[in-house]
Amino acid sequence: MKKLLVAFLMMSVVPVWADAPAEKPAENEDVYVLMELLGSSLKLIKEDYVEDVSYKTMVEKALNGVLTAQDPHSGFLNKEEMDDMHTQTKGEFGGVGMEVSSENNFVRVVSPIDDTPAFRAGIQAGDYITHIDGTSVVGLSLNEAVKRLRGEPKTKVKVKISRKNKEPFEITLVRDIIKVDPVKFEAKGDIGYIRLLTFSERTTPELHKAIRSLTESIGEDKIKGFVLDIRNNPGGLLDQAVGVADTFLSQGEIVSTRSKKAEDTLRFSAKTGDMTHGLPLVVMINEGSASASEIVAGALQDHKRAVIVGLKSFGKGSVQTIREIPGFGAIKITTARYFTPSGNSIQAKGIVPDVEIPRAELKELPKITGWAEGDLDGALSSEVGKKAKDTPQDPNNAEEKPSEEKEDYQLNRALDILKAMAVFSEQKEVVSNGEK
Repeated sequence: MKKLLVAFLMMSVVPVWADAPAEKPAENEDVYVLMELLGSSLKLIKEDYVEDVSYKTMVEKALNGVLTAQDPHSGFLNKEEMDDMHTQTKGEFGGVGMEVSSENNFVRVVSPIDDTPAFRAGIQAGDYITHIDGTSVVGLSLNEAVKRLRGEPKTKVKVKISRKNKEPFEITLVRDIIKVDPVKFEAKGDIGYIRLLTFSERTTPELHKAIRSLTESIGEDKIKGFVLDIRNNPGGLLDQAVGVADTFLSQGEIVSTRSKKAEDTLRFSAKTGDMTHGLPLVVMINEGSASASEIVAGALQDHKRAVIVGLKSFGKGSVQTIREIPGFGAIKITTARYFTPSGNSIQAKGIVPDVEIPRAELKELPKITGWAEGDLDGALSSEVGKKAKDTPQDPNNAEEKPSEEKEDYQLNRALDILKAMAVFSEQKEVVSNGEK
């Protein structure tokens, strides 16, 4: 049994050691001696632990412990967890609808996903989950915690939330099938508004459809620009992040990944052609924008292709590689860091917006009437032979804005910035044509 255990464990670590320089191991770091130590320890646990535990369970937990001790994004995935991961990247999975990470022995919410039980319950990016169904998450791996959050649709799960500047509180969530449409869009007057919810396999092609649809519905000669909303987008597939950024860029580097070996550095660059033909672009981020979202924001910011607005992003700038172990599962291991085109690391720093826009509620005040030149008795009109209007417009008769537009203060400010950019762009074009 001891030999079998040592052989299995060596199978998992050989790829890491195979590329290491052939030099004398440091004291107490002979890999075979250490594997013997681990095998002997597992045998003692199997024989003497108060409850029966299988070697398979111990090995999986040992691997997971080694990996999660390095950083919160590495870990061991058994076959079931691998299937769940593949399902999630396809954009449909079961659960409560939030991206989570491990921090300070608790589960930290990276971001809730729009239109899911977690989102509707008011769970926010930055919340800590301390208990699941009354049981503390301390001591649980992130995979184990996620497994407890998931379950059959219509079943309930109770989570205890710790939020900054607030007493801990409990929320009961009703699980559901989470179907994430990666892209939502609508016309905001003459501006195209596009919301990216995640970076799944369909994100880039769906983004292209959204741009074509908005350009056609608003009018190619009337559309002023686009607002790309990636707030609370936890990320996803690297190739989709590259594809989204490439949509708005016609040249230059998008992102690079750098590991501890210089020769393993990868660089991803834009292909020729900006699908929006250089129209003004505003990108919205917040503390729930992570990973692939930060790649997009960082690339567009560094190339000065977009104005980034909102709040500083999450700061998840590390690359995880899935390495399968046939018959057992896989290890998810951090192999590199992401860098923006200017060479800035995203890891633990995030993307700082060009214009910070806090969360706020906008209350529209009534207009002050009777305090303009046209309201003065006998005031001249703007044209000869015409009189100024005697009665100012009643603000109560003004067209009311849709309530949903009033609620999203950050979006309103983003739209204002886009409008200003469009005006400046038009003025610049007029001056340029005049000079010619």
